[in-house]
Amino acid sequence: MVKLMQSSAEGPSSFLLAGDAFLLALDVEQGASNNTLESYGRDLREYLLFLEREGFREPNEVGRETVLSYLSLRERKGLSARSRTRLLSTLRGYHRYLNESGLSLSDPTENLSGPKLPRKLPHTLRVEEVLRLLEVPDPSTPLGLRDRAILETLYACGLRASELCELPRRALDLEQALVRVVGKGKKERQVPLGAPARTALAKYLREGRPRLAKKEQTERVFLNARGGALSRVGLWKILKKHARHAGLGDGLSPHVLRHSFATHLLIGGADLRVVQELLGHSSVATTQIYTHLDRDYVREQHLLHHPRARRSKPEEA
Repeated sequence: MVKLMQSSAEGPSSFLLAGDAFLLALDVEQGASNNTLESYGRDLREYLLFLEREGFREPNEVGRETVLSYLSLRERKGLSARSRTRLLSTLRGYHRYLNESGLSLSDPTENLSGPKLPRKLPHTLRVEEVLRLLEVPDPSTPLGLRDRAILETLYACGLRASELCELPRRALDLEQALVRVVGKGKKERQVPLGAPARTALAKYLREGRPRLAKKEQTERVFLNARGGALSRVGLWKILKKHARHAGLGDGLSPHVLRHSFATHLLIGGADLRVVQELLGHSSVATTQIYTHLDRDYVREQHLLHHPRARRSKPEEA
């Protein structure tokens, strides 16, 4: 659990106590991910240090102008628009918690709007690029068996990095070809495994994992070279290594395979609500970004392959 308080002498105690209670509520009541809790914790620490330097001691002393002053200060220090949006979300949540808990009579962040972010379409791989990537790991070694199972599972199920790294063996039902995933907000979903992913996982569990597990210390499916649970950083390194060997550059991440999973499903005719369920999105609006990718891909394929689609330059008058 992320905690703000390091000692009773650090900072304004009422703010820190409320900050820790707020983070606990995010964890227990809303099921926030570890990444979210750490990000909110970092933002809150810096914000509370600012309040301490400005001489604030109690939540009721903080007004709208103080919050705006802090946001302006962070902007002048070069904080990106995306990071400022996340920061404002942190401050809103914190001050809303203070207000709803009766620790503050008002919410100084009410009706504050953040910077408008450009709509950014996620990067995806083409089907042939994914297939090329899947063939890179060497199946004659335990790590190669592991890496092939990782790539197949990410692409077959559209898992987030944390979901894959935290996957316990009991979540795999290879007989039914299903994976039980616990995603954001502790929301559980079942995702089918395709035949190649099922085969890769079975071979890894049978031949690769026992050779990696020095001692049976973890129930996690995917292990690192030392036999411990694979970390998110370790997963990123694995993907980048194989992406380079596949000629895909250094920009590959677990989320690229997740985006590719969703996009290829939609291109193949899958219903948007089904894709929403498979991705674990709480709202279909989040999933709809992939319909834009779908249209762009179809348009590009039409221009590339239809004999009458290529536009010629207009004749000069």
